[in-house]
Amino acid sequence: MTQLLRVDLLRAALVLLLVIGLGACEKLRTQQPDLTLPTTEEVAEFYSQFQGISSIELSGNVVVVRVEQSASQIQFAGGLWAQLGPYIYLLSPATRNLFITYPGVAAVRVITFTGKEEEVARTMLVRDTMGDYQWQRSVELLRRAMEDGGKSHLRVGDLVRWAEQYVDYEYNPTYVRK
Repeated sequence: MTQLLRVDLLRAALVLLLVIGLGACEKLRTQQPDLTLPTTEEVAEFYSQFQGISSIELSGNVVVVRVEQSASQIQFAGGLWAQLGPYIYLLSPATRNLFITYPGVAAVRVITFTGKEEEVARTMLVRDTMGDYQWQRSVELLRRAMEDGGKSHLRVGDLVRWAEQYVDYEYNPTYVRK
């Protein structure tokens, strides 16, 4: 009889644990992530170390960063530099940190333009397109391109080819020939 009582107590304990576990799972399943969007000022803080940003705005849940890119730089360095322009901002740790901090941000779009308001490039990175490895690789390629890009266009080309695998992009054919 004692053994029967132990079995019943064990079954009751297991049922209780199962009920508690299912309740916890249901609670986790119904909890919604915080989809609060940042203000433009909060987004600007993420990109505060960059120069050339003319405006930051939110278009729904997409952050739009507009950057002036020197036409003389593009003329001097060529189409590869026209392609590179938006990736400096888009593939930076600032963008990744923005995605991590604000799960409600669905994408970041970077638009580069000349001082004459002529669009050079338009790129967009959608949240969760890149995993940890891709982000680490992106930041490393960006660092190399920024350090060695003036000496070796290979580093810039490496970054552009990498970015084009993960990013929606359009280049102005005036600056970038296909």
